[in-house]
Amino acid sequence: MLPEQHRLHRSSDFRATTRGGRRVGRRDIVVHVSTRRVDVRPDPGGPRVARVGLVVSKAVGPAVTRHRVARRLRHVCASMVASLDPDTDVVVRALVGAATASSPDLERQLRSALRRLGAVDETTAVPSSDRGPSDR
Repeated sequence: MLPEQHRLHRSSDFRATTRGGRRVGRRDIVVHVSTRRVDVRPDPGGPRVARVGLVVSKAVGPAVTRHRVARRLRHVCASMVASLDPDTDVVVRALVGAATASSPDLERQLRSALRRLGAVDETTAVPSSDRGPSDR
């Protein structure tokens, strides 16, 4: 489960990340990344942490399928949130193909997108045990 402090909740945060940040598309997901300014942190005196939000629309499938995709993505995000740069907001939007993608596929796609966007802090990055030759 993704800890509370690492979740995006407000629609304004989702909007700022998707409209004002950078994005990379993969086969089953689109990843948006935005860096928060220090003066607009949700809790200015609080810890600097990365936050993640998920968007799984009805196009992905019926409710059972959408919830399964969201659970998989939350699990993948929770495993790599520690390796994200602080003060970074990430929105992961699931595409239709995410309904049939396996969890390792979603993890590879997310890790690849975050690396491409420069959102991963390489000093604390957790290596994936199932990386393929193309991801090395």
